[in-house]
Amino acid sequence: MSDKNWFQKKWGTPKVPIDILLDRVEQLEDRLMKLEEENIETSNVLYELMENIRAVDNRIDIIAEHCGVNQDV
Repeated sequence: MSDKNWFQKKWGTPKVPIDILLDRVEQLEDRLMKLEEENIETSNVLYELMENIRAVDNRIDIIAEHCGVNQDV
């Protein structure tokens, strides 16, 4: 056999520990990107909820003032 790569052509290149590690690192990087995207989405939703709660609280204060309620509601 004159071809030095006959084994790889027939059986493929065996995975060595560094290849396995690099595959796992790539998987973890993909997962991290997805989690970061979800975190941004979650933060945006929480911010919107907080702003809606503030707006409702302000409306409650306006109604309470209109109705003559003196205590903080």
